[in-house]
Amino acid sequence: MIPHRLLNVALRGLTLGSKFLLIFFLARFLEPAELGLYGLLSVTVGYALYLLGLDFYTFTTREILKRERCEWGALLKSQAALTLLLYALSVPLLLLLFVTQTLPWHLAFWFFALLVLEHMNQELMRLLIAISDQLMASVVLFLRSGAWGVVVVALMFVWPELQTLQAILCAWTLGGLLAVLLAFWRLARLEISGWQSEVDWRWIGRGIRIAAPLLIATLALRGLYTLDRYWLEALAGLEVLGAYVLFMGIANAMVSFLDAGVFAFSYPKLITLFQRADPQGFRREMKRLAVQTVGVSGCFAVASLLLIGPLLLWLDKPLYVEQQAMFPWILLGTLLFALGMIPHYGLYAQGQDRPIVQNHLAGLVVFVLSTWLFSLSWPQIAIPFGLCLAFLTMALGKSYAFFRLTPAQYYSH
Repeated sequence: MIPHRLLNVALRGLTLGSKFLLIFFLARFLEPAELGLYGLLSVTVGYALYLLGLDFYTFTTREILKRERCEWGALLKSQAALTLLLYALSVPLLLLLFVTQTLPWHLAFWFFALLVLEHMNQELMRLLIAISDQLMASVVLFLRSGAWGVVVVALMFVWPELQTLQAILCAWTLGGLLAVLLAFWRLARLEISGWQSEVDWRWIGRGIRIAAPLLIATLALRGLYTLDRYWLEALAGLEVLGAYVLFMGIANAMVSFLDAGVFAFSYPKLITLFQRADPQGFRREMKRLAVQTVGVSGCFAVASLLLIGPLLLWLDKPLYVEQQAMFPWILLGTLLFALGMIPHYGLYAQGQDRPIVQNHLAGLVVFVLSTWLFSLSWPQIAIPFGLCLAFLTMALGKSYAFFRLTPAQYYSH
């Protein structure tokens, strides 16, 4: 068990390192405006994923953990039917991004190819995590988000003509395709049964009703992370957005590592412990979650503040040094987000979805209002300020809800 966890963390660490490598070399090889466009495409793909998935996995995960393997095929078949319906409804809407020139037409092929591959990878990884195959989930993630970045950066050194946005998007697509094939191969070996069952539309309807609140919460959160890019482009232009994408990529590496080494292990355990009515085990796991989150976040924040100056000088792009004042605020916002995930997972494990929804919506409202106010006087740092206030609001609100709604024996002796 321990070697598997260490190997899992090592793979996630490699993925994290690859993401660092990619974002820094993109900042070095691409013009800031191109990096800004890459950031817009990435967040738009990320947001569109929720139109295709509806966060239905939040329902499926709980169902799988409660059922025998012989029933899994029926559940997954029904989820696949829902997904096909959502594709038919969503793709025409997404074409409006290009019709309205929100994104340029020359990125349309890459957008839809990446959207399909990212969605398949996301759902397959969530399934692997739900059935406690975190190690294979980490291998898939490395192919999807890490290995291709290393390869394309190496090729850019050898052939400078590949230092283009198109080469990056091509490598991302190939990495996503390999990850999907590996995940399908692994799941095929599990010999999951139940596929012969009919699609259960009533079960799907029940799942949508249950998943809908968490979908609203996720759309609010991801909307914040999408709106910030487009808003900053409007306030300061694509070049400043390129600096923001770089700084956000560094700060979000902390969340990626927490997802890999902490959250992916804790939340399935918390669900199981609560369903088994084991308050002692739940308290112990919540304490472990809190200690590890604070420890990893603190170490990452200190290291990144010490290293950001030399790294920006190495990039040899004066614009990034000029915009460095944004970074501490972006880092603070990300730190507040990470701390807010402690009560978030405590609430999620208990099925307490409403306060999660309420706090994410409140955070989005706070972000919009505070960013608008700050933009009147400090347009270039209005977005980071708004993020800090939004994530502080969410962290405090979720913490209050956790202690108000959780039975006392589940958080204190």
